Formats: sequence, structure tokens, C-alpha cells
Amino acid sequence: MRVIASEVPDVMLIEPKVFGDARGFFFESYNERVFREATGVDVKFVQDNHSRSGRNVLRGLHYQIRHAQGKLLRVILGEVFDVAVDLRRSSKTFGKWVGFTLSAENKRIAWVPPGFAHGFLVTSDCAEFLYKATDYYAPEHERTLRWNDPALSIRWPISGEPILSRKDRDAVGFAAAEMFD
Repeated sequence: MRVIASEVPDVMLIEPKVFGDARGFFFESYNERVFREATGVDVKFVQDNHSRSGRNVLRGLHYQIRHAQGKLLRVILGEVFDVAVDLRRSSKTFGKWVGFTLSAENKRIAWVPPGFAHGFLVTSDCAEFLYKATDYYAPEHERTLRWNDPALSIRWPISGEPILSRKDRDAVGFAAAEMFD
């Protein structure tokens, strides 16, 4: 596995070793020992999630203020533009965002640690998105940061309006968001 540093050092992009031939391909999408050695991150995953969305669906930016979740993310069908925003006040990258393309074709995996808001935009006709989480979903602690807040200036690759859930439409701006210490 190859780890690619991002502009926000705690968020990492991972390229697994893919073995392919005329029959198809094989790769380990997660190996605890290899992940720990390559990234320096020692975590326990407790929940796996799977979503399917159509083109221009934007999910996020979500986080849990308590029971914060680290997420190991990958796409198994289609393509998304994935975004993480640092909400840790004590971090040198507080308020910064990083975005990258995850797709079934590039097979890249992203690590987003606890303390970040996370979201993605589907850029293909549809996408299936899988992620492992380090803590359980706790709806009473879930928060949503507005996807298009001018204070963040996230450059989403979309023309027109995205398809949003009610909670994403009603999200708060960066200045009003609950943050991590």
C-alpha cells in the first residue's frame, strides 16, 4: 500500500496494491497490520456503512461532536468527490479542507480521522460508497456543516444545485458550528 499525504496531514489517501489479470483483480481493502504500519494510525473499527446515491447527490458535511468517528472510505461503484474539513481548534490546519476523487476505477481509499466533518458529491451516474467507522453512529451527537459555506470555499465539481437531504439543507455555517478542542 502507498500512502499519499494530503494538504491536511492527518487525512491520508491510500493506494492499495492491486493484483490484476485477464480474470479481473484482487486487493486487500483493509488489513489492520498493514494499515497501522503504513499510516501510523492504530484504530479499531466498530461499524461498516454502505450507501448508494445518484449523480449530484451531496451527502455532508457530517460529524459527531461526541463519539467522533474516524472513517476509512472507498467507492466500489462509480465516482465521488470526497471532502474532509478540520474542525479541531487545536490543529494547525483548523478550518482547512481537503478534497479528492475516490472511484471504483482508481480504488483509492481515504482515511479521515475523528475531529473532521466529512462529505461527498457523486460525480458519476451513481456511486456506492463504503466506509468503516471507529465509533458507533450516535444521532443525538450528529452535526451537519453547510456544504457551501463561503468561509470554507470548498470547490465542489458541480454546476447547478446538488441534491440534498433536509438535514444537509438545514446545516449550520462554519462560524456557528460546534467544534472540537
